[in-house]
Amino acid sequence: MKLEKLIGDILRKKRWTLSIAESCTGGLICDRITDVSGSSGYFLGGMVTYSNESKAKYLGVPSDDIKRHGAVSPQVAKKMAQGVRRSFDTTFGLSTTGVAGPTGGTKRAPIGRVFIGLSEGRRTWVWKLDLKGGRREIKKKASEKALQYFYEKLIPGDFLK
Repeated sequence: MKLEKLIGDILRKKRWTLSIAESCTGGLICDRITDVSGSSGYFLGGMVTYSNESKAKYLGVPSDDIKRHGAVSPQVAKKMAQGVRRSFDTTFGLSTTGVAGPTGGTKRAPIGRVFIGLSEGRRTWVWKLDLKGGRREIKKKASEKALQYFYEKLIPGDFLK
């Protein structure tokens, strides 16, 4: 069974909700979530906040954090996840920020560097990935990993106890 279906089953059963803020994945995660029939019952919305300005304006990521740490950083992934959760008033906020290439890489954020954020209540987790491949492959791998990490957090069922 696909991850997005497994995630949807858990969210529906627990009456939890999800919102997503994507940068480097460009909407691929939202697309996968909405491929599941009935996803409108738990998926309240998503944003592709590709520019630094949109991350600040729509997600509340402080511009100083972006300047200090870079858009591709654990700090920004965390703020994106928290911001989208607040914006949509959902149980969970999931985010991605990274460099898919083939241009745009730096020493601090090389091509393939991706951060995934997940926010729930007062807790936020961030995972760092260094992926290989072309642009499309990096985007697909990052979306798969984001769903995988989210699913792994949902499995223990210890949220909101």
